[in-house]
Amino acid sequence: MRCLLAIDQGTSSSRTVLFDGEANPLASAQQEFRQIYPQPGWVEHDPEDIWRSVQDVTRDCLQSLTGDIAGIGITNQRETTIIWDRRTGECVYNAIVWQDRRTADHCERLRSEGAEPMVIEKTGLRLDPYFSATKIAWILDNVAGVRERASSGQLACGTVDTFLLWRMTGGNVHATDATNASRTMLFNIHSQEWDEELLRLFDVPRELLPEVRDSAAEFGVSDETAIGVAAPVTGIAGDQQAALMGQAGFDEGMTKSTYGTGCFVIANTGDRAVPSRNRLLTTVASRIGGKVTYGLEGSVFVAGSAVQWLRDELGIIAHAPETEDIAAMTGIVDDVHVVPAFAGLGAPYWDAHARGAILGLTRGSGRNEIVTATLQAIAYQTHDLVEAMSDDGIMPSLIRVDGGMVANDWFLQFLADILGVVVERPVNVESTVLGAACIAGLQSGVFGSASDIAKIWRRERLFEPAMDEDRRQSLLAGWARAVDRVRQGG
Repeated sequence: MRCLLAIDQGTSSSRTVLFDGEANPLASAQQEFRQIYPQPGWVEHDPEDIWRSVQDVTRDCLQSLTGDIAGIGITNQRETTIIWDRRTGECVYNAIVWQDRRTADHCERLRSEGAEPMVIEKTGLRLDPYFSATKIAWILDNVAGVRERASSGQLACGTVDTFLLWRMTGGNVHATDATNASRTMLFNIHSQEWDEELLRLFDVPRELLPEVRDSAAEFGVSDETAIGVAAPVTGIAGDQQAALMGQAGFDEGMTKSTYGTGCFVIANTGDRAVPSRNRLLTTVASRIGGKVTYGLEGSVFVAGSAVQWLRDELGIIAHAPETEDIAAMTGIVDDVHVVPAFAGLGAPYWDAHARGAILGLTRGSGRNEIVTATLQAIAYQTHDLVEAMSDDGIMPSLIRVDGGMVANDWFLQFLADILGVVVERPVNVESTVLGAACIAGLQSGVFGSASDIAKIWRRERLFEPAMDEDRRQSLLAGWARAVDRVRQGG
């Protein structure tokens, strides 16, 4: 049997799934790892924690292998940045996570100098700490000796996919794919090259950066001593682009929304790099056979991590699934608003200095209202993205959803109601890791074409809007007032 091995290295955990040739899961393993918060607004991971977790879950999965691995697919938390020594493989600093806001002042300085229009035109991204460029610059400028070592070619840099590929191939391959490159703020999405003007702007040496390949490509062969198997790595994509693939979002206009640590909505815009008038992102959705497919994306930094916050920091739930029963019992909350701007606000606001708040509390407010308002906030933020997308001319009539949160029926019905759009949940809600397998399968010949993958996709349930329009608009107005309070500092 020809199998596909998919590695999903996420923000809070690493997961590996073994699939058969029809993308049916045969085995899976998952492991959480440490989150490091050195200062308010700073978020780091120990790269060795990432690597060990990937090794552990991959070896666990391979115990169920009864055939051959036709291809390995890697998908990863995007924008998170790592720099390491080319000779020893030792990392010079912790991974700076996509959620990290330490470079907000750097971004504001560049914006005040008039750099943002050029950045948007070349990369489709906005000047924000979210992206990799200022994270790389921070490490170069704040860790002793690193800039000199980088300029002399001693160091390598990359997003998490690049780091994993390096380790998996025993240091033989320093490469990434076009989807991940498009999130660095150093890659010209039109010419599909690292851009010299951007490298000068952010003062990043070209010697640091990986080769950029198609998403479905030959990325080298894994070292058996590294992950337990010697097999070709044939697919790489950033997690949100992989989820679009896993949702069979191959046709122009198809839209998916993933609810993991954050919430990310991507619409396939075909061969058009659609510029946004509403502060959304123009990004590379895939590059296969040299053909670039673009996407229009909105990013919410906090979604599932808000539910983790309810559990871990507030201690008002023991397990995430409790939120569904609590919300169903409580019903829609009108007056209490949770704005989970723990890492600032993403699209369409791009306010790096906004911080979270609970607004509208009265003596009668309690656990149930806060839990329900948190779920509603995630739906409201999705509405903000979809409304901006529609104003940019991309008007989805149906959105496919995936990620851990979409097991919650109450949340998805509220989402459909507040969006006024049909929401479709697949049988396999882990679309990110499935997408990694699909990309690897295209290159390795397990799948002959995208249409073969589309045939695999199956719907589990539809959620159709049922809310009165006046009620919907009233709820959205309350949310808008809450966001204004947070952005104005209360």
